Amino acid sequence: MLTDFCLLLSDGPIRRQEGSDEKPVKCRDYAVLIPVINEGERIHNELKRAKDNNISSYADIIICDGGSNDGSMDASKLIDQGVNSLLVKLSEGRQGAQLRMGMWWAHERGYKGIVTIDGNDKDSIEDIPRFIDKLDRGYDFVQGSRFVKGGRAINTPMIRYISVRLIHAPIISVTAHYKFTDTTNAYRAYSMRYLTDERVKPLREIFVTYELLAYLSVRASQLGMKVCEIPVTRAYPNKGKIPTKISFFKGNSELMGILFKNLFGVYNP
Repeated sequence: MLTDFCLLLSDGPIRRQEGSDEKPVKCRDYAVLIPVINEGERIHNELKRAKDNNISSYADIIICDGGSNDGSMDASKLIDQGVNSLLVKLSEGRQGAQLRMGMWWAHERGYKGIVTIDGNDKDSIEDIPRFIDKLDRGYDFVQGSRFVKGGRAINTPMIRYISVRLIHAPIISVTAHYKFTDTTNAYRAYSMRYLTDERVKPLREIFVTYELLAYLSVRASQLGMKVCEIPVTRAYPNKGKIPTKISFFKGNSELMGILFKNLFGVYNP
């Protein structure tokens, strides 16, 4: 229904300009934020699985678009697939800016917490109720992991497996003072209590690319909040180009820089 859909055009991750006269409707206690940019059929395949599994009965689905121009953000199709809101970022910045936009919107609407998941159809969106169950049980940060018991890593490229298991996860775990196993995975949940804590402040403009994911992976446990991992599935395609926005050399070098800045508390308020 059109009344369940709100198109927002944002001139920044925090400020917004409404692109519809319809009053936004908050239907659930939790929101699913899906950052996308030119994901084509991948996002629609993911949303179809969400619809088939009735995910919108557990949480409002909110697309955080970084400026797609491939036609994938057609409003009528998104509405038919159960999307509650489309947020369109018009300013600079990548994933971090998109997520800040979504987090701000979730706070404004009064959600109890959020689940984030990539929009490239690699993750088991069917598992969202398990994240919400953990939030209801008082957890503040819930990390999805393909590497814990019950999780599934399908067709994971060897270089990805090695970098996550031997580099990224150990550094994040040391920083967080908690052992995490799948720290590059953006499939996770946050309580609003965590996101609004004055010692966290995730809406700062320092978070532009992948800094926010690294920072929020460690800050909850550093502050003594309740954290855990739950099993999920992450499946890469059998063939063809790997769906990712991280380039091999530049992207991975940026990630390493972010990891060490995070280790030394550069992103702390």
